Amino acid sequence: MRVPLQLPELPMFGGQARARSWSSSRTPAEKPEATVEKMKVAPKSYNPKDYLQSIPQIGMPKQLQRTIPALLALCLLVFFLSGSHTSFAPGFFESRPKHFPRKIWQTWKVDPLKFEERDHNVAQSWIAKNPDYRYEVLTDLNDMAYVETHFGPDGLNREDIVYVYRELTARIIKADLLRYMIMYIEGGVYTDIDVEALRPISNFIPPRWQEKDVDMVVGVEIDQPEFALHPVLGTKCKSFCQWTFMCKPKLPVMMKLIENIIVWLRSVAVQQGVPISQVKLDFDQVISGTGPSAFTNAILDDIEQRTGQKVTWDQFHDLTESTLVGGVLVLTVEAFAAGQGHSDSGTHETKQALVKHHYHASGWPTTHPRFNHPIFGEVEKCNWNHDCVKKWDEDTAAFEALSPEEKIKQVALKEAEDKRTAEEEERRKVEAEERKKKGLPELKYDDKGKVIIPDDPAKKEGDKKEPAPDLHRR
Repeated sequence: MRVPLQLPELPMFGGQARARSWSSSRTPAEKPEATVEKMKVAPKSYNPKDYLQSIPQIGMPKQLQRTIPALLALCLLVFFLSGSHTSFAPGFFESRPKHFPRKIWQTWKVDPLKFEERDHNVAQSWIAKNPDYRYEVLTDLNDMAYVETHFGPDGLNREDIVYVYRELTARIIKADLLRYMIMYIEGGVYTDIDVEALRPISNFIPPRWQEKDVDMVVGVEIDQPEFALHPVLGTKCKSFCQWTFMCKPKLPVMMKLIENIIVWLRSVAVQQGVPISQVKLDFDQVISGTGPSAFTNAILDDIEQRTGQKVTWDQFHDLTESTLVGGVLVLTVEAFAAGQGHSDSGTHETKQALVKHHYHASGWPTTHPRFNHPIFGEVEKCNWNHDCVKKWDEDTAAFEALSPEEKIKQVALKEAEDKRTAEEEERRKVEAEERKKKGLPELKYDDKGKVIIPDDPAKKEGDKKEPAPDLHRR
């Protein structure tokens, strides 16, 4: 039997209306048996809410009602299986973790079982001081599999990132990019292979801060803002350390940093007219493109977005204690970069020093050279010493004022001097090896290049004389 659906009385303004009825089937509706009364005119105190509540609810077939939940579930399943959800902001479907993952990450050429003794001893310091942490090393042989797993079709479906990483041949660029990808996916502590742990990771967050309020822990590396306008040092004078830092997983700042690097590498390749595998980068390009400067700028931008306030390096200059800004805990320079000889970095003997960077894996500038003046060399050798940098600036300015002929002459003299120095160093090296084979002591040289003849111990004993008598003694 078909049951008619009848509209309730609707208030109308200045007119009348007749009720309509619909059948629950597709056949014409049956006429209602009851006579529909005329609808009354709405009173002056009419409430629009009453009108909305009186709108009829159109009937829906029960078969369709039972099908809708299944259809919605199917749509959601297809949505997630297709990977479409990865187009949302990172972490959109995830709650922010309260704790940092208890895991230490490193990257190197070979796995830990093949470490040299030097690398093994340094790596062991992390395990010894953090026995409750897991430890993993990605190598040149398994890094690509890791990237494809987490950023490929079965992961975040970011083929652009996978492609660029696969094409890269510059080892330092891959090393920088890989650490950011690991920290985005996994979180935990990243540290370079030549960094020694001086204190447990539990010291990374001082007692005055709560772990749940911190998303990232970084330390100051270079704090020399007075060189901001220097033509060579300016882009490197304010930075956070990225040879050791700690993150919670899925931080937007890490993904933004990765994407910045991908865009930058593609633009460099276009500028040079070569594929990404053939790009040539100098020292400053590495620092600003993937290194500490890129790392620092991404963090400062992220803090600005989180706080809605302009953030400058002034907030981190001359830090005497840690500070928490926008979820980023910034430690003093002693924490991760003690003993540098600049930036008031102190020594590794202080309680604030958490790690020690040995720099034995920092040979990448040989393939990505610094700016090297043909006469006065690299200004970085001044190690941020003001007097040294000032002299370098004055000398290079004086050189630029010379005539082209005089410049050529001075460069030729410098090249000849460098050649003699290199030959002398090679001769000393060969001589030292020969003396070592014969069991003879290594020769030492003074500033003028002359051999320092050690004193004969036997002669020293013979030269000892009795002290002169004190004639005034009674």
